[in-house]
Amino acid sequence: MKTKQRLQWIILTILGIAFSCSEKPQPYEPTPYTLDIPDYFPTQVNIPEDNPLTEEGVELGRHLFYDGRLSGRTHRDSLMSCATCHIQSQGFDLGLGNERFPDGQPIGLSGVTPPHYPLPLINLIWNENGYLWNGMIHPSGPDQSKTRLEDLVWMGVVAPHEMAGDTNRTKKLIQSIDGYPALFEKAFGTNIVTMENINKAVAQFVRTLISSDAKFDRYMRGEEQLTTEELSGYVLFTTEEGADCFHCHGGAGNPLFTTHLFYNNGKDREFTGAFEDPRDRYHITNDPMDIGAYKATTLRNIALGG
Repeated sequence: MKTKQRLQWIILTILGIAFSCSEKPQPYEPTPYTLDIPDYFPTQVNIPEDNPLTEEGVELGRHLFYDGRLSGRTHRDSLMSCATCHIQSQGFDLGLGNERFPDGQPIGLSGVTPPHYPLPLINLIWNENGYLWNGMIHPSGPDQSKTRLEDLVWMGVVAPHEMAGDTNRTKKLIQSIDGYPALFEKAFGTNIVTMENINKAVAQFVRTLISSDAKFDRYMRGEEQLTTEELSGYVLFTTEEGADCFHCHGGAGNPLFTTHLFYNNGKDREFTGAFEDPRDRYHITNDPMDIGAYKATTLRNIALGG
């Protein structure tokens, strides 16, 4: 009898050990993502401490960026992804000859037209001066809950002139799709889909969208020469005596071709009455000097994006 009891105790002990081992959670150890940044680019990058770049986070963000179901819908006519308006082959811009918007005017899933043309998503890892044309998404902006790239992702999902989505519906749909829970587990240590982690993953992916291999870059690296006309254009671009482009779009030492700052280029003079646009920089700063001022977008890939 004692032998039988001892045997039962041993079996239960072994089962307990096996059960405790099987229940032990796997350590959350994402792999840091290494950016390939040319040595002539700025060294200061904008990566928040609570959302570092990881291989797993970027991979999840890439899947979400191109997935039309991020809108929370599954019907073919109701699909919209980040890539609908930010096409990779067009420099992550709306692009020329967009099949979805052939007239160059995007329309949100609710039928609302955006107030302004969407900005390209390249090289945003160097942007410290707010997002959107007026820089409203920034720590100094009007809504302190919308301050960084992660918040721009959220706005893209819910804005009526974009995906016009419902965050609860989006979370439930992504949670139900095979493969996504495992990707979230690898990226964030939990297989539960949250809007916060959706925003973080897409933001991680967008921060890796670095444009650095144009002919100009190859010239900077000593791999290719500019033509006489191109060199003349470069001089015009970077001098006050020339075309004076560099004040808004960066000089010889700025490969981003933008300062990420805000300027009034005089287009408000076309209006006979008072210039009024609730999306200009003035409505963020209340500085009269910012009436009609907007972010100077990058000129990189301009031949693709128009």
